[in-house]
Amino acid sequence: MAGKYRSRGRDSEYKRLGTVSRLASIDLLNGHVPGQIKTRPRSKEFIEHLKYLDSVYQKYGKIKIILDNHSVHISNETKEYLKTVPNRFEFIFTPTHGSWLNMIEIFFSKLTRTFLRKLRVNSITALKNRFEIYLNEINEMPVIFKWKYKLDEISVAN
Repeated sequence: MAGKYRSRGRDSEYKRLGTVSRLASIDLLNGHVPGQIKTRPRSKEFIEHLKYLDSVYQKYGKIKIILDNHSVHISNETKEYLKTVPNRFEFIFTPTHGSWLNMIEIFFSKLTRTFLRKLRVNSITALKNRFEIYLNEINEMPVIFKWKYKLDEISVAN
């Protein structure tokens, strides 16, 4: 019976070499996914991602971003950066425990299930390269997400 409940993702030879922080956004108008990979999930790296988005979309006005309530999204450092670029970014926060509404969370889930599942890498660099390959493949033929429901068709149970 014990074998039935064993994890399939790791075995006795599994060795964790470290972690990375994935930062990405989905352009809802064209399906493009600008993304980066960082070594740590801090406000500094989130601000670098905002600056990256600012450069990618420099010819456009306000950038609207749907986010969860992660601490780096609402940190003092992030708020201070936003003051330096007034009216450039508008944050729309998903409800607490509503990560299923966040399309980038769904994107990362698909990445993990399809591209990283049972993957063995020998370095953080190899993992970063794998993420970049995935982003390049996605961006070669981006898919525009189309909502299936209209707001007046959705009922919310209390």
